[in-house]
Amino acid sequence: MVDRAKLLEIEFEERDGLPMDAIKAFFRDQALHLRKEVWEVSRQIGERPELGYKEYFASNSLSSFLQKHGFIVDRGIAGMETAFLARFKGPRPGPTIAYLAEYDALPVIGHGCGHNLIGAASAGAAVILSKSLELAGEVLVIGAPAEETSGAKVTLVEKGIFKDVDAAMMFHPGSQNVPVISSLALDALEFTFHGRSAHAVAASGFGINALDAVINFFVGINALKKQVSQDVKINGIITEGGTAPNIIPERAVAQFYLRARKRKELDEWREQVIRCAEGAASMVSAKMTWHKFEFSYDEMHTNLSLAECFTRNLGEMGIHQIASPQTAMGSVDMGNVSRAVPSIHPYLTLGTGTEIPHTRDFAQVSLSPDGERLVLLAMQVLAFTGWDVLSNNKLLQQIKREFLLLTKE
Repeated sequence: MVDRAKLLEIEFEERDGLPMDAIKAFFRDQALHLRKEVWEVSRQIGERPELGYKEYFASNSLSSFLQKHGFIVDRGIAGMETAFLARFKGPRPGPTIAYLAEYDALPVIGHGCGHNLIGAASAGAAVILSKSLELAGEVLVIGAPAEETSGAKVTLVEKGIFKDVDAAMMFHPGSQNVPVISSLALDALEFTFHGRSAHAVAASGFGINALDAVINFFVGINALKKQVSQDVKINGIITEGGTAPNIIPERAVAQFYLRARKRKELDEWREQVIRCAEGAASMVSAKMTWHKFEFSYDEMHTNLSLAECFTRNLGEMGIHQIASPQTAMGSVDMGNVSRAVPSIHPYLTLGTGTEIPHTRDFAQVSLSPDGERLVLLAMQVLAFTGWDVLSNNKLLQQIKREFLLLTKE
């Protein structure tokens, strides 16, 4: 019988034809030593998918693995039961880096985004670093629930979990190796129009039709769309428009997603959308209120200095097929982290690269030998990159200077 684990080890030995310094060779040995244990964590999480804020098994599995390897774990942080913060301090003072762990699944599909791989690779990378007696600084693993639904990283940023972090990183499975990504800023707005109900025939003159206000709003939005650039996306639905045809609706509700490449641009267009809603309400003498029904996401700002370091470490592992920078047409809560601390959110190829995320096929390949290979690769490259940040002060200062320029924009 073929020893699949041995084949994995041979594959990575053959892939690495480049010289590697002693400490990274040590980390590589640690990764090979840990691979079965890390893969078991990933596999078990993948086989027991849990929705956002209910990832009790996944959160406990990752926390227990980290505790076993000497990390101090604080569970239930920032008011979220399934969030956690794991710490390991090296024998000498130094910077603090954070690995982000995701582990929630999609309804029905399961781990169609490969979060079981993300959480395991981040935890594995942190443990690899912890094995070095030369470690100067602190390594964190931040367990972030509910990426697929409400984006708990937003809460973690607001609660100050990243305030002492010098650099943050994670990886995401995808169709290509893409170290530099950006994403769209997002606001989720709900507009409620308040009118006055009346019988639609016998007393129509006494009513104020909230649904008419919503319809006026959508007409105004369609006109507004003609003014925005291609980078701005405004999409909405009517979620409530009345209860019966013979009753003038006293309440109507619409929900909108607004997206743009830059937060500043999005803020400007959001104000125009709100004014459009106000005008639509006044046309029928209705009133309008609005609120954000989901967290707002900032655009993802990849720290280029940190991404270049990650790319170099991919080369250390023999990975040279690197795609050019890409902008995801969606929004990620890692964007908020990237505004608080220098960050990267690279993609690495899973399987053949043809499987489509958010599908059962993607969930299946995340549990296959291809998923195992990717976890092994990702935790090594993340560990190498973390070590470079912790041990190379010149690199760290370069990363921080770039981030400082970003915050001044």
